[in-house]
Amino acid sequence: MPPLTDREYRALAELRHQLRRFLAFSEARAREGRLEPQQHQLLLAVRAAEQPPTITALAERLVLAHHSVVGLIDRLERKKLVARERSPLDRRQARVSLTALGRRLLERLTLAHRDELRRAAPALITALKGIPR
Repeated sequence: MPPLTDREYRALAELRHQLRRFLAFSEARAREGRLEPQQHQLLLAVRAAEQPPTITALAERLVLAHHSVVGLIDRLERKKLVARERSPLDRRQARVSLTALGRRLLERLTLAHRDELRRAAPALITALKGIPR
């Protein structure tokens, strides 16, 4: 395998910079909505699922341990942003859904993120194109 070039290092550094800029934006918007970034990500994962997801599915999607997702859900339930319902077929399994309050908050956050992605897209695309094949 040939050694890495200066161009490859610069391309990777630029891509990581652009991703970090977007993540910093996202984290700030979440905190403005009185959420931790992982809580925002959980709300988004619940909304994006085709059916109310299980805690195990959310853990896989968020790349977190099961018990960490349970803690996130506990905190979001206290804020009245999600609801947890036990499966009638398997009481060990719970499905998570957004409440009306959770849907409204997530919509506000998602609109802001859509606008930011539209603004940042050219720099992200340029950074991605800079990665040699």
